[in-house]
Amino acid sequence: AVACALPGVFLVLRGMAMISDAISHTVLLGIVLGYFLLGDLHSPWLLVAAALTGVFTVSLIELVQRTGLVKQDAAIGLVFPALFSVAVILISRFARGVHLDADAVLLGELAFAPFDRLEIFGLDLPRALVVMGVLLLVNVTFIVLFYKELKLSTFDAGLAAALGFMPGLLHYGLM
Repeated sequence: AVACALPGVFLVLRGMAMISDAISHTVLLGIVLGYFLLGDLHSPWLLVAAALTGVFTVSLIELVQRTGLVKQDAAIGLVFPALFSVAVILISRFARGVHLDADAVLLGELAFAPFDRLEIFGLDLPRALVVMGVLLLVNVTFIVLFYKELKLSTFDAGLAAALGFMPGLLHYGLM
C-alpha cells in the first residue's frame, strides 16, 4: 500500500487519480503482447513490456486530450477501455490454452499469491512481497531525489518550466 500511496499523493494533487486505474488495466496489453513475442509467462521482460504499455497509455491519453475535443477524464475514459478490451480479446482469442485466462485477468486471484514464494538471503518470502518491496524502494528513491521538482511541477508547472525543471519529463517519470 505504501508503494502505491507515495506517488499516488502527487497524482491526486495533479487531479490525475484515475490515470493510475487506467495504467493498471492497460498494462495487461503489454503483458499479452510480451507473452506473444517471448512465449514465456515467467520472463522478466513481461514487466518491461507492461511498463512500456503504461507509458504508451499516458502518451495516448495526452494525445487525445491535446486535440481539445475532450477533457482529461474523458480521454482516460476513451483510451483505457479500448486498450484493455484489445488485451482481453487477444487473450480470449489466441491464448485459450495458456494460464493467462480471461477470468483470472478480469477477476484476479489474490488467494494464491502467498503460495508463490522466493528464497532470498535464506528467508522464504512471498514473491509479491519482494516485488512490492523493490517497487517501494524505487518509488522512495524517486520521490526523495526529485521531491522539490515534483512539488513545484505539481503546484505550478509553468514556474517549473521557467526554472528549467522540465515538468513533462517529471510527469512521465511519475507515471
